[in-house]
Amino acid sequence: MQFETNYTVDFKNRSPLDGVDELFYKRWSPRSFKKTIIPEDILNAIFDAARWAPSCFNEQPWLIVTSSGEEDFGIFLDLLRESNQEWAQNASILGFIFARKNFSHNQSPNRYSFFDCGAAWMALTQQANMYGLYTHCMGGIMRKEVNKKLNVPEDEYEVVCGFAIGVIDTPEKLSEDLAKREMPSSRKSLIEIWKQGKLPAKE
Repeated sequence: MQFETNYTVDFKNRSPLDGVDELFYKRWSPRSFKKTIIPEDILNAIFDAARWAPSCFNEQPWLIVTSSGEEDFGIFLDLLRESNQEWAQNASILGFIFARKNFSHNQSPNRYSFFDCGAAWMALTQQANMYGLYTHCMGGIMRKEVNKKLNVPEDEYEVVCGFAIGVIDTPEKLSEDLAKREMPSSRKSLIEIWKQGKLPAKE
């Protein structure tokens, strides 16, 4: 199944090198969504993709909690900052990713848990993209309330981020300020993020 939209995203700000698959450079975090029901089998595939992400000691420290329908959608929406609520109300699914604080085999702190959760996030995002869906990760959340409202034990899990999944819509439905920002961003050049050999010593 491929979700369709009347809006065509312009990726002119992005210039991948030859050989890079469009699955990567056409990944984007829009804010304009069209309220759409996503079938259960599609959701299962999206979140199962996260299950296969790599993790330290195969801990799979991520816990992903999402809205299950319109009945509880408002609970998840209220856990976002107001600036995010403005646009996220039109997403199909809202959710939060939590990182398990300690390793299960010895209960020592897992300093790699956030890193591993990032891998799980990328996996589910790419799977969603393959269905024509878009995702948007959010740091603007009510951090002190998320665990309590969703009954996730604070002593075991720390919330990493919130997120939205849905069908992209036109920028015109956003406020004027958000509409101006609704376009894929450029990226740093390869030389800025990848160095071969040791860096020169600072004088």
